[in-house]
Amino acid sequence: MSQSNKVRKAVFPVAGFGTRMLPATKAMPKEMITVVDKPVLQYVVDEAIEAGIEHFVFVTGRNKAAIEDYFDIQFELEQTLKERNKKAELSLLEHHRLPAGAASFTRQQEALGLGHAVWCARDIIGNEPFALLLPDMLMKGDVACMKGMMDLFSKTGGNIVAVEECDPALAHKYGIVGVGDEMDGGFRITGMVEKPPQGTAPSNLYINGRYILQPEIFHILSTQERGAGNEIQLTDGMLKLAKTQEFYGYRFKGRTFDCGMKEGYVLANVAYALARDDIRTSVEADLKALLATLK
Repeated sequence: MSQSNKVRKAVFPVAGFGTRMLPATKAMPKEMITVVDKPVLQYVVDEAIEAGIEHFVFVTGRNKAAIEDYFDIQFELEQTLKERNKKAELSLLEHHRLPAGAASFTRQQEALGLGHAVWCARDIIGNEPFALLLPDMLMKGDVACMKGMMDLFSKTGGNIVAVEECDPALAHKYGIVGVGDEMDGGFRITGMVEKPPQGTAPSNLYINGRYILQPEIFHILSTQERGAGNEIQLTDGMLKLAKTQEFYGYRFKGRTFDCGMKEGYVLANVAYALARDDIRTSVEADLKALLATLK
């Protein structure tokens, strides 16, 4: 296992088709759909930056060039803004631009699952622990999810999986972890099971889309057989890694919005709009008026 206790790099699997958000995703990456005025992916990258990530690895696919363009300089736009003395807009664009050399893009040529997407980043990550953030999932809390995971990792090392509570009656819909010894900031994971049969789940804590993993996962994924959905499943690889390395759970305290589905996307727009001082008053008033019309 890598001896590094510093997580410098993060992987963002952004190659998916986004079929749950058609027809919008027919012509644009699902990760670039906006919540209020920022792409979903920007919120997730901001979470990684807050946690101290220095290098951002995007595992892309065909028709995803807009993601690479977004994090680059847009010369014509910026030149026009300069000519019009639009200083606030220029500052905004600069704030969301990644530093030169801080982003890498690699292709997942086939849709073979999350495990395969992670494996595609192996040569860029190298022999060091890394963060993995699923870009569909927006997490809103007093403490950013990845920041809390980093704090736990600094104490435990190993592998960290973020979890949240769900209704026990719905545990069969998620990847669920078993709960072992408690510790400051987390707990030892005793097992992981993907969509357990009803009534058999070891807890009601589900895996919510944030991970810190050791580089040995790449070797496991290189020979991982296809699992559910005929895809290479990350959970299957983590189960094998857990035989030789410790896994710890971090309980995220907040609200997660699955922006890969319509309901989660709509709720995310409402929640993030209400958190904005510049538009909250107007949005709140209009929302109350709209809700009053419901029967």
